[in-house]
Amino acid sequence: METITVQNRPIRVLRFDALVIGTGCAGYNAADSLHALGVTHIAILTEGVNMGTSRNTGSDKQTYYKLSLCSDSADSVYELAQNLFSGGSVNGDTALAEAAGSVRAFMKLVSLGVPFPTNAFGEYVGYKTDHDPKQRATSCGPLTSKRMTECLEQSVLSKGIPIFDGMQAVKLLTAEGRVLGVLAIDQSRLSPSDWGLTLFLAPRVIMATGGPAILYENSVYPESQTGMTGMALEAGAVGCNLQEWQYGLASTAFRWNVSGTYQQVLPRYIAVDKEGNEREFLPDYFPTPAAALDCVFLKGYQWPFDAAKVPGSSLIDLIVHHEIFHKGCRVYLDYTQNPKGLEQGFSSLSPEAYGYLERSGALFGAPIDRLRHMNPQAIRLYASHGIFLEREPLEISVCAQHNNGGLDVDCHWQTSLSGLYVAGEAAGTFGVTRPGGSALNSTQAGSFRAAEHISLAPPAAPPKVEEALPQLEEFLKSLSLLWASGEAQSLPLRRKVQHQMSEAAAHVRSPEKLRPLLTLCEEEYHHFFEHTRLSSPAELPQALKTRDMLCTACAVLSAMLCSASRCGSRGSALVLSPTGTPAHDKLPDYTFFPEDRSYRASCLLSHLEAGRFVSRFHPVRPLPKTEDWFETVWQEYNRLHGIE
Repeated sequence: METITVQNRPIRVLRFDALVIGTGCAGYNAADSLHALGVTHIAILTEGVNMGTSRNTGSDKQTYYKLSLCSDSADSVYELAQNLFSGGSVNGDTALAEAAGSVRAFMKLVSLGVPFPTNAFGEYVGYKTDHDPKQRATSCGPLTSKRMTECLEQSVLSKGIPIFDGMQAVKLLTAEGRVLGVLAIDQSRLSPSDWGLTLFLAPRVIMATGGPAILYENSVYPESQTGMTGMALEAGAVGCNLQEWQYGLASTAFRWNVSGTYQQVLPRYIAVDKEGNEREFLPDYFPTPAAALDCVFLKGYQWPFDAAKVPGSSLIDLIVHHEIFHKGCRVYLDYTQNPKGLEQGFSSLSPEAYGYLERSGALFGAPIDRLRHMNPQAIRLYASHGIFLEREPLEISVCAQHNNGGLDVDCHWQTSLSGLYVAGEAAGTFGVTRPGGSALNSTQAGSFRAAEHISLAPPAAPPKVEEALPQLEEFLKSLSLLWASGEAQSLPLRRKVQHQMSEAAAHVRSPEKLRPLLTLCEEEYHHFFEHTRLSSPAELPQALKTRDMLCTACAVLSAMLCSASRCGSRGSALVLSPTGTPAHDKLPDYTFFPEDRSYRASCLLSHLEAGRFVSRFHPVRPLPKTEDWFETVWQEYNRLHGIE
């Protein structure tokens, strides 16, 4: 290790052949795969080993989506790729790569000890999830991604790959369209004389920093997950479909999706007004209580808000939003009593709901009894966080859960910057809709593709400190402004933007509110160093995180405005119109633009242009239809891998 001085500040310098940022499913698999493929002079940089979405999130039974591996369920790689591609605004080559890598990635996890269940004959049975025609989904419980992360971590540790914990990546360094490395802050070294600056020089960088969860106030992301998408966008990487998100019902005291069994056991939905008056409200919005219950049941596997399901199961989300934001109520799920519509038993349910509960042996008792019978882990999960569903209601809201967009990548998960790869949720590979659980498959297939591409590429010239000096000089001059006189702090600004994003730029979007919010974010991003003041270096990491949020918000809002004007309501976004199609006769505030589906054949790309983000539609790359001759493929494979 060496130390250089820039603007009278010490910067430690480390050199590697490849660097991975992040310690979730994607980051660990990227590092593990690089090492297994022969790229061993590598390191992992992480803000916190135990932070991030992979280790701290889940649902009733968190889903992993894969190629069908059970019984006579007819399936193929190409059919899976078609299903991923058909979600709209998805590039065909990444869809095919995710489908092709599905079995390999899944079986690696099995071999590492992730306990995906099998039947008596060893078949990996599946179930149906949202946007899934094949029952490809599997799970090892509410904490599937945590189990994956822990098993991958053990594999990484067994290989001796160094992990730099407590390091916050703050700036990507580039030269002539290629990556030089990453500037990070070592949070253990923050002092007036040492800002903890550490320069990781590496010609290949795999970002596995997760989605930009920091953008929203109403969020089911764990509080430790923030993302660093802005760092790549600022460096010149292109964003893809940044406007496409998933929002859905989640608990708020403990952030968790209330999907799957949490809905299929048919809890009561109750609202409590400011005076403390309680009422069961769903029957007020439906022609019969049974119709309301059918929509609640469907929320189990149609959990994400979907503009195409209005009217339909996504009315539940709009009704909850209406009760909270327009009526000023707090909304809860109550598992202690049966809802209206079940007074005379279960016969009034739809055949689908009745059949599901019947096959599950759950046509009895209160919702908590059905939940205990079908999924006791779902109850224990909340109990472990001091929430006891058998005796107290569960407060919920409609929350941001997943960014279907991200940074634009090719079929090797490389961005528009040479040497910068992105895997996991930070990569924009999902499009408008996606099968539930496909994100976990993408963390594994995408990170392996990136590692394999790096391992097969000719060795890159090691970056030199001198190449990075101009950017370091400029950045440290900006940092010095943060300690000028004044009291403006970054956290109140962050909370202000988060609140407005949840209000105007989530599942219900109003262009009239998006435009001034974009103006605010642009102003604060461009003048962040002049407007923000810190009292000590300890505040520096959070300040730069707020700045990264502002950069990301500018790109996301640019994409949202472009999509709203061209596409209308689609995916998890209802775009409001002064006049339009009523969402529901008892929700008069919601009139919306219908979708122009022709834009599903395009991706929306966003990039910095003269200091502002510009968003434009580009045709998707088509789904490749391979007709490979084995002998030819074999020869090419041997050539690429140096096999004689």
